[in-house]
Amino acid sequence: MFEYFPGNYVWNLAVVATLGSGGLIDEVDRACRPIREAAAQGEDAGTPDFLRAWTALTDRLVGQAEAEERAGHTRTAGQLYARATNYLCQAERMLSNSDPNRLPTYRRVLQLQQKAIDLKDRGRVTRVEIPYEGTTLPAYFSQAPAADDGPVPVMIHWNGLDSTKEHMYSSGHWQELAARGISCLMVDCPGSGEALRLQGLTARIDTEAWASACVDWLLTRDDVDPERIGLVGWSLGGYYAPRAAAFEKRLALVVAWGANHDWGAVQRRRLEREGERPVPHYWEHVLWVWGHTDLNEFIEFAAGVTLEGVVENITVPFLIAHGENDRQIPLSYAHRSYEQAVNSPKRDLRIFSVAEGGAEHIGLDHLSHVSAYISDWVADTFAEWPKSRS
Repeated sequence: MFEYFPGNYVWNLAVVATLGSGGLIDEVDRACRPIREAAAQGEDAGTPDFLRAWTALTDRLVGQAEAEERAGHTRTAGQLYARATNYLCQAERMLSNSDPNRLPTYRRVLQLQQKAIDLKDRGRVTRVEIPYEGTTLPAYFSQAPAADDGPVPVMIHWNGLDSTKEHMYSSGHWQELAARGISCLMVDCPGSGEALRLQGLTARIDTEAWASACVDWLLTRDDVDPERIGLVGWSLGGYYAPRAAAFEKRLALVVAWGANHDWGAVQRRRLEREGERPVPHYWEHVLWVWGHTDLNEFIEFAAGVTLEGVVENITVPFLIAHGENDRQIPLSYAHRSYEQAVNSPKRDLRIFSVAEGGAEHIGLDHLSHVSAYISDWVADTFAEWPKSRS
């Protein structure tokens, strides 16, 4: 993995995630060069410096975008707003939950993202709200051009412990799906993104609850093929999505983008400082996501965040995509999920090697490579329907 900040895994992960999601090396270098010394102080200590540096970059791009918009150059302005969102979103992800800058920064992310969507995507991507237990789950819906000719398949995309629907948008995975005739619903599920930050919705073990909400909403649309609704989750979504598919039987396929087979066991190892963590201020972030206040009680609770005894209930096609050098989630978990998914009619395990790229956590070192593979597998599997459902 490209290491701009030698020895600081968390900050390096932010850099490669940004570059893999449309960031430009010159712009990232301009933001990172002034904070090299701060990075050497450790993953937690320098996050205010990270925010200041990346906000300065965001401000510069927004100024350029506003000028281009005034000149009528809407495509250029939209691209600038999209990159500005990508940078600010990564900086917000790094903040402590107690940092007073966190919510104002995220609210600005939402505003910039909407500007990018309005100017760049010409009605193909829209903000939507999924009814869920008396409130809503915020989401972006990407309608594939093929939907102009009738209902098309759709993939629900869920994030993980620290990502947001804005990260999903920046990744471009929805564009890969759209090019294959598949729409995409990018959802901030409970415990993530806007659902957590602005609505206080925390994560839960029984993720089929919000899968059902997503399916219910999709079934109200006449541009969705009701028999071809799939689900992909990355990072902690590699637990969320298989768990949901085991019990929400209206889903036609499922993808674990990172085999998070036993997330509870990973937490116990992280207490011993084994393996890498995805964000600074880690335990504060984890407790916030799950709505807990006591770490010892949480570790006991987290034992239930496992796919042991669950994946054998998956009865639809199941893809497990995992990096050979994933430093957060053990490679053995990918094999465990595969071995236990005995009732899936089509189970596939794809390990991305160091030699080819995509070997780090959810393939962030070569995100487009992993995204394309998953998109092809999804398109091929949907094309086989209803054979795969028989």
